[in-house]
Amino acid sequence: MIKMLHLTFVLLSIFSFVGRVILSETHPVILKQKLFKITPHIIDTLLLLSGIALVFQGGWLSANYGWIIAKLTALFGYIGLGVVVMHNRGTVRWLAFIGAMVCFVYIGIVAVTKNVLFFL
Repeated sequence: MIKMLHLTFVLLSIFSFVGRVILSETHPVILKQKLFKITPHIIDTLLLLSGIALVFQGGWLSANYGWIIAKLTALFGYIGLGVVVMHNRGTVRWLAFIGAMVCFVYIGIVAVTKNVLFFL
């Protein structure tokens, strides 16, 4: 049950992020509405809380937990790059967007494989 909630919040979070990037290019005035400012924070908070619940439910802190630290580190990168995306224009925005998407994909692959260096 918690895993399904977590995966739902993952999808809502990425769709929200990509949607806000598209809106910032096409209709930036819409992003000033209260709904578009608050909703992403609610989704991401619920995503983080469900992730924490999964860690405790799965007992993953008692075993090899390096993959959890890698996911958290990549999450901070994703958040930081997301801030850059939402506050910049032009090449900087799109390079940060690509970086954020790389972080997102890395987090997903590490979540499935539990292997930090899956690419080696």
